[in-house]
Amino acid sequence: MKLSIRARGVGLALVGVVVIVATLSLPRLPQDPSYHRFADQRTIFGVPNALDVLSNILFAIVGLAGVLELVRGSIAERAFVTRWERWPYLVLFAGTALTAVGSSYYHLAPDNARLFWDRLPMTLGFMGLLTALLAERVSTRFARAAFVPLVLVGAASVVYWDLGEASGVGDLRPYAAVQFGSLLLILAMMIFFPARLPGDAFLWSATVSYGVAKLFEAGDLRVYGLGHIVSGHTLKHLFAALSVLFVLLMLYERSRSKEWRRGRDSNP
Repeated sequence: MKLSIRARGVGLALVGVVVIVATLSLPRLPQDPSYHRFADQRTIFGVPNALDVLSNILFAIVGLAGVLELVRGSIAERAFVTRWERWPYLVLFAGTALTAVGSSYYHLAPDNARLFWDRLPMTLGFMGLLTALLAERVSTRFARAAFVPLVLVGAASVVYWDLGEASGVGDLRPYAAVQFGSLLLILAMMIFFPARLPGDAFLWSATVSYGVAKLFEAGDLRVYGLGHIVSGHTLKHLFAALSVLFVLLMLYERSRSKEWRRGRDSNP
């Protein structure tokens, strides 16, 4: 049975409520100090934790490619219904490029202080993509109103955790809600609200790729134990960057779709 727009909106709102309630119901989550002990600690060419550091170049390449395309490439003119819709994607790709800097800085000498600069730009990516899909699948008007508040909430979740750690009462719950809650909302939109623009297969590929990245992150030591060639965390960087690349490919697909652009141009 096909759901009405209102029913789909209610379903999406319920997902948001579940995320908030689940977050509040959990006990405080301080940062586990063992998180900073990654499996692959090899120094290569004088770079400590080399592969975890150097693999961040993938984020820089994909992020900068996306920013350049949105500023002056074909995507900027052809992939969106309105020019405003570029902004959430610009935040996504800028956050990805900045993650390369923050994550490299963190992995050179992992600790809580440096982890702040790794996590902060990642929240830009989460909230950028969330807002982009809100605009394309639910309501552009709502997305425009929610854009800045969502970005601020994402950044605030990391600031809250960092200030708490400095006071001995660190709490990762808001950051976890931003990361995993935004992913649940994105999945809900992909299920409840059919794609109105081309390239949806790439978005599903991005979702699967990010899920694989999180699995590799959880299996950091086990993966490294399989021959001591590459660690799970290094592969996490690879698949997380690949997920952003799939989003960029989605926009490329959209910008090259003559049929969609013809329909867009005939209905300004």
